[in-house]
Amino acid sequence: MGEFLISVSASIMLTLGAMHLTYTFASRKLHPNDQNTAVLMQASSPVISGQTTMWNAWIGFNASHSFGAILFGLFYLYLAQAAPGLLTASLFLQLVGALALAAYAVVAKRYWFRTPLLGILLAFLLYLAGAIALAS
Repeated sequence: MGEFLISVSASIMLTLGAMHLTYTFASRKLHPNDQNTAVLMQASSPVISGQTTMWNAWIGFNASHSFGAILFGLFYLYLAQAAPGLLTASLFLQLVGALALAAYAVVAKRYWFRTPLLGILLAFLLYLAGAIALAS
């Protein structure tokens, strides 16, 4: 049962990451409502470097964020399905997964909106239930 719960948790994160990547490159869902904001982002560089614009950094941050959620999903889905013994035996891997989801939940609560927060909280609860089931 633990493998199944962690697989579902990982699948949620994989789906959220894939949706976010799609929204980044194949839609306007992550564009500002105010077109002037996008124009200003395209004309301004971050303090750290003049080699990019805030717009390009925004797109890059969204893409790399998507890759992180996708990687989490693929990694823990693989562990739960193909190497459940490794996941069961490794408190380190279990804690890394739980801490990663907890961090995503904190960031989602503070900076994002309801839909990703609910998805991440569901993934976190399923993951914790799965980890408890693996330990039993």
